[in-house]
Amino acid sequence: MKAASYPYAVHDWMKAIRTPTPYRVGNAKFHLKPRNLAYGAMFSTAVFILIYFFISKTQSLKNICYNEHDRVYGGSQYDFTYPLSHPLRTPVGYQYTVAVVSDLDTDSRSKLKPNTWISYLNYGNFTISDDQSHVEVIFNDNPVVLSSTLSQEGRGMELSELIVFNGKLYSVDDRTGVVYEILDNKAIPWVLLTDGNGRDIKGFKCEWATVKDERLFVGGIGKEWTSINGEVINQNPQWVKSIGPVGDVTHLDWHKEYNAMRDKTGTNLPGYMIHESGMWSKIHQRWFFLPRRFSMQRYDEKADERRASNVMIICDDDFQNIEVRYIGKKNPVRGFSSFKFVPGTNDNVIVALKSEEDDGKIATYILVFTIEGKILLNETKIGDKKYEGIEFV
Repeated sequence: MKAASYPYAVHDWMKAIRTPTPYRVGNAKFHLKPRNLAYGAMFSTAVFILIYFFISKTQSLKNICYNEHDRVYGGSQYDFTYPLSHPLRTPVGYQYTVAVVSDLDTDSRSKLKPNTWISYLNYGNFTISDDQSHVEVIFNDNPVVLSSTLSQEGRGMELSELIVFNGKLYSVDDRTGVVYEILDNKAIPWVLLTDGNGRDIKGFKCEWATVKDERLFVGGIGKEWTSINGEVINQNPQWVKSIGPVGDVTHLDWHKEYNAMRDKTGTNLPGYMIHESGMWSKIHQRWFFLPRRFSMQRYDEKADERRASNVMIICDDDFQNIEVRYIGKKNPVRGFSSFKFVPGTNDNVIVALKSEEDDGKIATYILVFTIEGKILLNETKIGDKKYEGIEFV
């Protein structure tokens, strides 16, 4: 009997184990198997652990991005958008929207409105082939008129550069020192830059602008301020302004940086260089300058018109290692007034403007070349106005 009853005892025990444990919720009654409960608990724990590590990793990556890129200024996040509009894919390459802005000097005074000064903003299409060997630039026929009532000593709106900074388009006035935001084809005053160390009643003669470390750098001509015969008056043009996204300004004495470039090129006093274009390349970690004027002789206002430069100067951040390259053939009356790196080229292709002011004749030319000096687009006239700023928008 005992031998016969043993299998039934085991069978009854296994049956009891397999019988789901009953649970009651309200008036409903359902059964859960302990084994399923164990599996469910293990699965839930695994999911929880995965979610925890995913959130932790995501937060860690977010913190890294925040520290390196998404910095916050004045309660708002820095905007790295560049260019401001998406390029158009074409059968031959990419087409970008480009803009140029004019410096009309004394002709900036409006002939239609009293106490008003104007500048022209013109848009165009810039197309570069996929192999970066062919470039085409076409500008509109009807530029936009920008106006302002701000002036100094009867002059204003002599806009000498265009730059995208913090997701906005800016231009600088080399007469008043006003930095304008260009919004909806209107010039809105943003920051006022004063000459030299900032403790001067004269507006800073803004000539070039670039972005470095989420700050807008605005520079002057880089040579001492002299009389028409070359006598040194002050060193105010050898200062550079650093502007933060919320408009805070730091005044930087750059006479050592400018003089390092002059020393490398043999243009120390009585020689000189006049800078109207400069860019910082984050990719190359280098400063690039294309001087407008370049001379080993003493400054002379009339002779200066025929001392244009075809020099490109490349400097490390400390201006200790400086390289000089030459772009095309030198034209004595056409000097660089602005340039930008072409998007999508790893800062290896440059589009530049050259201004011509010779015995009353005024014109602007555009050209494209690589940083090695290979010409992709020869100097091409874009107008009889002096355009001194170019930017991808």
